[in-house]
Amino acid sequence: MNSINPLQLSVVFFLAVVLFLSCLLIAGLSYLPFSQISQALIKRFAPGEIYRNTTPSFKIWLVLTIVIISFDAAFLRLPSPTWLDWLEFPLGLFVAIDVCFFSFKVIDKLFENYILGVALEDDTKINSELFALGQYLSKATTVLIIIFCFAQTHQINLIGLIASLGVAGATIAFASQRVIEEILWSIVLLIDRPFSVDDYIHLQDRTLGRVESIGWRSTKIRLSGRNTLAVIPNSNLVKENIENLTRAKRVISMITLTFFSQLSENEKALIQQFILDSTHDILGIDNELTQVNFKDIIDRGGEHCVRADIIFFILGATDTSMELRRGLLEIARDNIVQRLQIYGIAFNCEQTTVDVPQQMTI
Repeated sequence: MNSINPLQLSVVFFLAVVLFLSCLLIAGLSYLPFSQISQALIKRFAPGEIYRNTTPSFKIWLVLTIVIISFDAAFLRLPSPTWLDWLEFPLGLFVAIDVCFFSFKVIDKLFENYILGVALEDDTKINSELFALGQYLSKATTVLIIIFCFAQTHQINLIGLIASLGVAGATIAFASQRVIEEILWSIVLLIDRPFSVDDYIHLQDRTLGRVESIGWRSTKIRLSGRNTLAVIPNSNLVKENIENLTRAKRVISMITLTFFSQLSENEKALIQQFILDSTHDILGIDNELTQVNFKDIIDRGGEHCVRADIIFFILGATDTSMELRRGLLEIARDNIVQRLQIYGIAFNCEQTTVDVPQQMTI
């Protein structure tokens, strides 16, 4: 039976930890505009741009870090007297600490000068706690990488070290299981997104207020009327029925049909029923609020015609669902045209529509 290679097991464990932290990082920064961030990073990471934005002290720090890394690599690769072996370990430890602090400085500059700057230019509300969470997870991943590299270059058995800490780790995990549960529920809340920062929400316990931040453990809500700050654990929010008042928005869309002959009242009622039946099964269009207004007009040729203004109320339409709105409206228009053509009614359907966002009364 082949024995397990400790190095391979260490690599697998390390990659699993990095993957888990990367998932948390993606969840924490999921509110940021990644397309704009990537474009800004490509633009600002040009060699000339980096040189202009780098301070002299930072350049000196970088040069010194490269020098001591070169010295440490020389100690590891080149044969040296036995009495100098004791010097390599503290030098390697100093290199690891220096690289760690240098990486922290780079991460702070990356988040504050680049990612935060791009996010502020966008209309999307920024969640400061999630931003801090992403910054923290980036530093944690950096520390794990440095520890892994230091251990492998100095033949330190990470598996034995982790096993020796297993009992203590299990005790700490058992004591902090509530905190871990809150973090896992926070990930569910971030993925599901029942609300965003600056949304007004209403909970089952009659809590009504504006969401100020969504953290890794709790959500802060500014209560309406009292102006006090309520801190609610994310595990409680996931299990509750949440009424999002900000997203209680609808869009008014209008379509114009022109009929080339006079219509009796019975024909108008029949056409109105056709229109209502055509939109009855379309999810997202409030069939009860659909309005059909008829008006007698005279066209350019002097012929008497009837114009029907159809008003649709599309529910739950947000700024990011414009394409979905157009799809719903296209389905409704096709259904109306098919129903009218079946009964041989001559008409002209104008493709121009007017979308009017309307907030519902709270």
